Amino acid sequence: MPLNVFNRTRQKGWLEYQPLFAGIMDKALKMLGRPADTAVSVIFVSPRRIRQINRDYRHLDRPTDVISFALADDAETDRDDFVPQELGDIFINVQAVADQAVEYGHSQRREACFLFTHGLLHLCGFDHQTKTQESRMIAWQKKILDDIVRPDDA
Repeated sequence: MPLNVFNRTRQKGWLEYQPLFAGIMDKALKMLGRPADTAVSVIFVSPRRIRQINRDYRHLDRPTDVISFALADDAETDRDDFVPQELGDIFINVQAVADQAVEYGHSQRREACFLFTHGLLHLCGFDHQTKTQESRMIAWQKKILDDIVRPDDA
């Protein structure tokens, strides 16, 4: 299960989330019936950088908290059994981690893990364009995350 974590900010400490993200990813892949050798990259970025990404790829000129780019839209894409299946990249806005942790009354640890889980589910084909999709995605986020990083983690 290759998990690459990169810090593209001037802030220190973001790489320390790698073990937590690895546990979340392991649990999610098992629950979703995905191969254990699936690979994901996580990139911590500034609000300015995520705004550029959001503008350039989604045509929304504003920062967002997390954005995912799947390498393949179809989970059944043919794969080489000797090479890990690369799901894609998850970009996490470090300022959104801090701001949303305060807004929701939990720790930055919980928020960073929530955003990672959210991005990972997007890479696995989940979306939240409709109320039904949103409810399904929220339920999966809770199943995956709540016993790893409690909601009341302050």
